[in-house]
This record gives sequence, C-alpha cells and structure tokens, in this order.
Amino acid sequence: MSDNSGNVLLALLTGAAIGAGIGILYAPDEGKKTRKKIKTKVVDAKHDITERLTHAKDELTKTVEEKKEAFEHKLEDTISNMSYKADDIIATLERKLEEIKVKNAKLHK
Repeated sequence: MSDNSGNVLLALLTGAAIGAGIGILYAPDEGKKTRKKIKTKVVDAKHDITERLTHAKDELTKTVEEKKEAFEHKLEDTISNMSYKADDIIATLERKLEEIKVKNAKLHK
C-alpha cells in the first residue's frame, strides 16, 4: 500500500469516526444509551481498523514475496548469462594463447 493510499484510508476512517461520534452526541437519547452507543461504535471502529491493517499487511507481505521471487529469478538468469559469457571469454583467451605459443615456437626455431 502506498503512503498516499494509507493517508486517504486514515482520513476516511477518522472522518467516519468523527461523524459517528457527532451523530451519537446529538441524538436524543439519555446518557447511558449514548455512552453504550459510543462504546459500540468504538469497538466496531477498532475491529474495522484491525481488519484493514491485517489486510494491508497481508497484501504488503504478498507483494514483497512476489518481488523477492522475481528478483531472485532475474539474479539467477543474470548469473547464468555471465557464466556463459565468462566461459566464452576463457575459451577465446585459450585459443589466443595457443596461437601465441605456436608463433613463439616458430620464432625460436
């Protein structure tokens, strides 16, 4: 989840909590009922926030795992390609060394 969407989610939840609180406080109920409604709303909001945070954590964990797997795959491919290129370079250098040895042997005769 990006920082921006996290801020939006927090703003929405805060606005909903404030709106619910104001609505309850201005409702024509006696104090005991109002306090009970406030407590219920707080518990519901806490449960909702907990669920959303758990969901966000799960999504983040899933995304991290996917990116990690993709990185490991690309790394393996890169190392494999580098290994093939190193083998080609070594083979080329060995051929050149043999050519130099042959030329050197001819010069010493």
